[in-house]
Parts: sequence; structure tokens; C-alpha cells
Amino acid sequence: MTPDQTVQERAIHIERADDERLHDYTGLTDMQLRTRTEPERGLFIAEGEKVITRAVDAGYPMRSMLLSDKWLDTMAEVIARTDTPVYVGSPELLEEITGFNVHRGALAAMGRLPLPDPVTLLERSRRIVVLETVNNHTNIGAIFRSAAALGMDAVLLAPDCADPLYRRAVRVSMGTVFAVPYARLGEDPVHPWPRALDLLDSLGYWLMALTPAPDAVDLRALRLQRGQKVALLLGSEGDGLSPRALEACDLRVRIPMAAGVDSLNVAAAAAVACYALTAP
Repeated sequence: MTPDQTVQERAIHIERADDERLHDYTGLTDMQLRTRTEPERGLFIAEGEKVITRAVDAGYPMRSMLLSDKWLDTMAEVIARTDTPVYVGSPELLEEITGFNVHRGALAAMGRLPLPDPVTLLERSRRIVVLETVNNHTNIGAIFRSAAALGMDAVLLAPDCADPLYRRAVRVSMGTVFAVPYARLGEDPVHPWPRALDLLDSLGYWLMALTPAPDAVDLRALRLQRGQKVALLLGSEGDGLSPRALEACDLRVRIPMAAGVDSLNVAAAAAVACYALTAP
């Protein structure tokens, strides 16, 4: 936005849901379609003032914004930092375009950045989270939020994990997904998952599997050496880590349960284990 422009002058008022300029925002509730096409097209959707601001702060390039009428002034500071189109319409029209009630009033189509090389990420990290078959976007977002809040250096994702930049994952993470570097591990056909875990071992990481198995070490008894590099491995909500991933680990740990509860949700378990890894 140039110094002599106002927010109102930047607004492009839209009248039709089939406006081809809004292609990035159509059918946002079709998860199967969006999880395939968004990475292919190099975009993701950020929702809400705080998340959009954090995406811009993290250096993600904005393609456009889609706002309800009353949110134009609220988003003025972000609009001033960009030179992309700002589409404005009624809440009813936004719901017709996207397929849901945009109650946060603001959406932005953002361009993706290239993921870092796993080796580079591992070489500059000390505490990391590794996820296998975590394909629920809500869990992915919650795990990233815990990883950011509790000082994890990075997250590595097996090929079968959900997209951290899918709208629901970004929203649940409150935009903290932009604060934690992450990479995909095991997509190289020469080093497929879980053989790719050998890379962590070669770089000096101690692989620690979180499991409810009764023979696993009580997490409260965990003692880490100063400077020890640790990779915390977590698996899917139901089946947990695969047998081959468990075999690759140096240690299995469990969170002690009470009151007859057998385990925690994977996102809650990740928060507890990440906190344990940051203890002195």
C-alpha cells in the first residue's frame, strides 16, 4: 500500500461467488481436494488476524486476502505491509465462496516456502519431534503448538503425516506452525521410512519412542545427559508407532496413567513428553 492510499481504496469489492479471481478460496471444506491441490499449487490458507500476521512475519508471501466488510479496518496493518489484492464481500458471500461461516472474518492465500533439507535441520537442532502416521490435522496443529511453546527445535514428518499448513492445522496451532522448522523424512526412495531414521542415529541423536507399553520406562525416571541430542518419536492415535520405527529407537518411554486410563491423545502426550525433555 502506497503512502497516499487508504485501506478503503485498496479494497476490491466482490459481488459473485463464481468470480474466477477467488479460485484460491473456493471449496475450502473439501479436505480431500484441498490437501492434494494446495501443495501442488504451492499455496495454503491462513485464517484470522493473528494467524495471517504470523504467516507474514514468518516470511510467507501473500497471494491475496479475502475479508468480510467489517474486517477491512481490523486488517489495515497487515494490508499496509503487502501489495496483493484485497477482496472484500459480505459474510454471506464469503460463506458461499468457501463453504463455511468465516466467523474470523479474514482469510489469506499464502505461498509456500521450500522445506529445509532434513540433514541441515538436524545439524542445527538438539531437541526434535518425529511424527509417524499422524494424519489428523487437529493433532498436527496441537503438536506444533506444544513444540513451539516448549522449546523444541524442529519437527520431522514421515511421508504419511498430515500437512501442517492445511487450514485446520494452522488454525489449531494458532500460527505457531510458522515458528517451528519442519521437514519431511523418508520421501527419498533410497532411504525410505523408517530406514531414514538411521540418519538421526548417524548425527548423534538418541531416539526415544513414546508408547503406552507397560514395559517402557516411566517418563518421570528419564535422565538426560547435558548436551544430549534427543528425537522424540510419536505415532498414530490408535496404533502408535510401527514395529519397525520402535525397533529403530534406543529407548521406549511411557507416561504413567491413573484411574484406569490407558493412554492420552497423541497431542496431549506430545505436550507432556516435550515438557519432560526441557526439564533440567
